[in-house]
Amino acid sequence: MHRTPAAGPPGPSPAAPRTDTASAPARHPRALEPVTAILIVLLSVLGALIGIVLITSLGVSPNTAVIGALVAMLVGRIPVGALVKMRSLHRQNLVQSAISGSTFAAANSLMTPIAVPFALGRTDLVWPMLGGATIGLAVDSWVLYRVFDSKLLPATNAWPAGIAAAETIKAGDSGGKKAVVLGASAVVGLLGALMKIPTSAAGVAFLGNVWALLMFGIGLLVAQYAPTVLDVNLSAEYVPHGLMIGAGLVALAQAGMLMRNRGGNKQQPEDAAADAADDGTPELTVGSTRLRRGLLEGVVLFTAGAVVVAITGGLIGGMSVPGLIGWVLLAGAAALVHQLIVGLAAMHSGWFPAFAVTLIVLIVGLFLSIPTVPLALLVGYTASTGPAFADLGYDFKAGWLLRRDAVPWQPYEIAGRREQYIAQVLGFAVALGVVALAWHAFFTDGKVPPVSKVYVTTITSGLDPHTMTTLLLWAIPGALIQLIGGSSRQLGVLLATGLLVATANAGWMVLGALAVRYGYTRWRRRGVRTAEERIRRDEQSDTDMSLVGAGLIAGSSLNDISKLTKAF
Repeated sequence: MHRTPAAGPPGPSPAAPRTDTASAPARHPRALEPVTAILIVLLSVLGALIGIVLITSLGVSPNTAVIGALVAMLVGRIPVGALVKMRSLHRQNLVQSAISGSTFAAANSLMTPIAVPFALGRTDLVWPMLGGATIGLAVDSWVLYRVFDSKLLPATNAWPAGIAAAETIKAGDSGGKKAVVLGASAVVGLLGALMKIPTSAAGVAFLGNVWALLMFGIGLLVAQYAPTVLDVNLSAEYVPHGLMIGAGLVALAQAGMLMRNRGGNKQQPEDAAADAADDGTPELTVGSTRLRRGLLEGVVLFTAGAVVVAITGGLIGGMSVPGLIGWVLLAGAAALVHQLIVGLAAMHSGWFPAFAVTLIVLIVGLFLSIPTVPLALLVGYTASTGPAFADLGYDFKAGWLLRRDAVPWQPYEIAGRREQYIAQVLGFAVALGVVALAWHAFFTDGKVPPVSKVYVTTITSGLDPHTMTTLLLWAIPGALIQLIGGSSRQLGVLLATGLLVATANAGWMVLGALAVRYGYTRWRRRGVRTAEERIRRDEQSDTDMSLVGAGLIAGSSLNDISKLTKAF
């Protein structure tokens, strides 16, 4: 079995990976090794098909990372030649990264965008839109690869689905008490999901930022009870959308502040390690210089992708030159804003409001009186970003947890993250092939993603003048809440996310799990006399809660896959 080299005392907590540099690192397994690559391709086909079937029939896209990890573990137990290599935790991590990437790419980043022109009756624009969505997907993942583990998107934050995948892999490898706790939690999560109880929400609450999840839970409860208590449907009145606009604008400003070089005009080194060290945050692998470059690259590449969509979509000649330039700039900016808001929400809560943020872009387009076809292409291009960004963050988090005991840590971590990115790109390529072959059969059979139909209905029905006033009015409290919470808590974004997700009873699950988490932490502190002992007990409490939360999310994910029978 492959093991990352280790020396000295047991590894530290997730918040403090080892940074020893005394010995040469072992080489991280490669994504393109024959056995790993073959398994990646086969499972990516499966993931893409699962994603397409569920997004077109039920409107959901499941997280298949846990499934990929389980399959990789089973393959590694086959005592036949090269298959034994799959016992490596890091190869299993590469496989689960690829299958989850192919699922979200096929369902959210490719199938949903190309369904917009199809539902509009413009089948001639499906292939141009597929090309634009592919660009959006590629840039989406590239930007996350460049800026993951920066001050904006640190690996130490929750990324709940990533913890679930990592804990599943580790429990399968080590067995014992961890495997029992994880397995029991997964059974509870599965049974709860089968009974329509959102157990994944409770799992997330055991893992994420307490303040962010508190606001998320409040948003969920308000959305659930506002129709009966206040006799108002907040989503129909676009209140959550207004809150998200205000919170999102402040979040972007906060992201800009994080990109600043604390050293003033000091020239920072190119490599991530020195860059992070110059920032005074050696636990980060990406400093402010690379963060700034990564986001600027995103702006340039998204804008270039918008130009491609404009050319292939026939917008040249159909719009004035100023209108065309404005469309391209708006599309590039909207794509970047969409991915960042979706990514921040996913990082803290494990839920991402991709549909709602795309709808905000659509409403802005209606307010600007963008014609129907250019607006449909704008919506499709924007919708292609975000989900893959969030999913890759989950997978990088899983890899970060699995690699954190490596010695020396940082070179192994950077190498492993690169191989994960390669694995996901391979999964994206498979997803693109599956979508290119399957979309016509699904769409002509009437299987169009429900969310795409909503976009088209909104485009064709137009904008109520009252809507823009509501959005601007509610943007003010959204901005204030986000400003008060700061960039580390994302209170405004998470409150709006809860209002937009609006899953029945999920708010009770989140707040209840937070109460259990608080009570368990206090119980673990009993008899503590020193600050050092308190820190150690709190770390153990977080570890226990993470394992239970991971099991609940894993069980809920298994239920998502079981929905295939309903879809068929």
